[in-house]
Amino acid sequence: MKTYTTVLTEMNQRVGLVRLNRPQALNALNAVLMGELMEALLAFDADKNVGAMVITGNEKAFAAGADIKEMADASSVDMFMRDSIAKFDRIRQVTKPIIAAVSGWCLGGGNELAMSCDMIVASETARFGQPEITIGVIPGAGGTQRLSKMVGKAIAMEMVLNNRTLTAEEALRHGLVNRIVPVERYLDEALSLAAEVAERAPLAIRLGKEAVNQAFDSFLTEGLKDERRAFYFLFSSQDQKEGMAAFIEKRKPEWKGV
Repeated sequence: MKTYTTVLTEMNQRVGLVRLNRPQALNALNAVLMGELMEALLAFDADKNVGAMVITGNEKAFAAGADIKEMADASSVDMFMRDSIAKFDRIRQVTKPIIAAVSGWCLGGGNELAMSCDMIVASETARFGQPEITIGVIPGAGGTQRLSKMVGKAIAMEMVLNNRTLTAEEALRHGLVNRIVPVERYLDEALSLAAEVAERAPLAIRLGKEAVNQAFDSFLTEGLKDERRAFYFLFSSQDQKEGMAAFIEKRKPEWKGV
């Protein structure tokens, strides 16, 4: 099994496990991590011995967002050319089921990553949010579109426009997660669920996943394109530069509205 620098992989019976492994940065999603994550998922997807996958972080954080330092000085053209969000699209193309095992912070790109999976098992300490508004941008990898479908317009609006976070109980009540378990058991529960799924008929599992995603995603295509355009456009604004600089410098931003 290949060794990576920002993710750890292992096999648990017929389940491929990928651990996000940037604990010093609360597993912030930088380009290297997203590239290695996709490589690991695609390797498991191609392995006939794997029937399902689990993505997890650690007890403190699944992933606390994207790596702001990678984006802070980028222009709209830079972001468009990098098109790092395309990796989130590729996650949806993985044919085998993926379960996110979430504990602690699951914010921004981390929440978008979890929503790109097929199911979410949460610990009691899990907290879900889309705090991009606090740094002068909006979610760009499904955080306005999938979130609205999953929790409804009213809650999504508050999360996107006013940095509301959902507790694990709220996330379950609003349909964002499948189940909640004590923090010491959340990963075991996700692995157990994945193992059960992995024992089902492989072709039926693949087509069942495709059918459910088709029902969920059929109205999302244009919305995701609009979201991405708006996200990239905001990197032409002074507020984006100010918001991300303030985040890095740990101070309150001064918005100009331009």
